[in-house]
Amino acid sequence: MSGSRIAATLTAGALLLPLSACSFTSNGVSCSTSSCTVTLQGEGAEAEILGTTLTFGGVQDGRASLRVGPASVSCGEGETVTAGPLELECSGVTDDSVELTATLG
Repeated sequence: MSGSRIAATLTAGALLLPLSACSFTSNGVSCSTSSCTVTLQGEGAEAEILGTTLTFGGVQDGRASLRVGPASVSCGEGETVTAGPLELECSGVTDDSVELTATLG
């Protein structure tokens, strides 16, 4: 099978899957109907969640820096912040990662 036929087959197959609220460019994304849990590890890691791109900017003084669409926010472990259409609950912050749950606000 040629490369373009494989790509077309994969694309057609992907269209048969149920549409999800999340797609991702990093590992660790898990979604339900109205929320997604994601672990972003390493500066610059990103995920598209509920139609909005989240980018991890790193951790300083125990606070994770995040870009949510055009907005910038930071959160510490256990905090909830609102950015654009999303409410983010930061459930875990380490030196180089953040685990959070995003819901539509």
